[in-house]
Amino acid sequence: MKLTVIGFWGGYPKKNGASTGYLLEHVGFKLLIDCGSGVLAKMQNVVQPEELDAVILSHYHPDHIADIGVLYHARLIQGFLKGKLPALPIYGHIQDEAEFKKLTHDGVTKGIAYKPNADLKLGPFDISFLKTVHPVPCYAMRFEAGGKSVVYTADTAFKEEFVPFSKNADVLLCECNFYADQSGQGAGHMTSTEAGRLAENAGVGELILTHLPHYGNVEQLVDEASKEFGGKVRLAEEFMEINL
Repeated sequence: MKLTVIGFWGGYPKKNGASTGYLLEHVGFKLLIDCGSGVLAKMQNVVQPEELDAVILSHYHPDHIADIGVLYHARLIQGFLKGKLPALPIYGHIQDEAEFKKLTHDGVTKGIAYKPNADLKLGPFDISFLKTVHPVPCYAMRFEAGGKSVVYTADTAFKEEFVPFSKNADVLLCECNFYADQSGQGAGHMTSTEAGRLAENAGVGELILTHLPHYGNVEQLVDEASKEFGGKVRLAEEFMEINL
């Protein structure tokens, strides 16, 4: 598997950046995980919109889906220029039915509901889900392929169920919107300390902190998480590649 960070800011993209978006690839299959503000422009440095095989969404907050509409336009225009493209499958939950219905448009994109209580086979990936602690329905995802695993927490406050869900994952892509001296419970986000403790208790190979705050010194998040986790801790960076 190859994981590429496209965007990593929480809430909104910092200047010249992008909010949440990650590209996961295996045996030629290209899966975009979330599609926040600024993701489409940044993504074209790595993969073209017409080359995507599927998209999967954790939830429907704008910093995770804002570029779905322009992704539709990109696929529509490229279909005129290069010949009609197959409808792009966009997987999402149906707990917000109005938002889910927007994923299907004019034969260019097609919304497909995943079942959070069941595993999903998507291309070469086996995907399982865990409902998170967030103000709206949101799902963490565990991706497995080729004997490797990546866990993406999506947006969430800490809960103990994340430990078995993340057990022995090669990479934990963990949201970290708050510093150690704060509490993210009410906002539905995790602190650096909680991210580090999760990584340690789950025995993951590497911790990557993402969904970063717009204030403070974000390098401090690494220091704080490292006090809890003895393994490798890194901040998500634009176009960071992790090959497994």
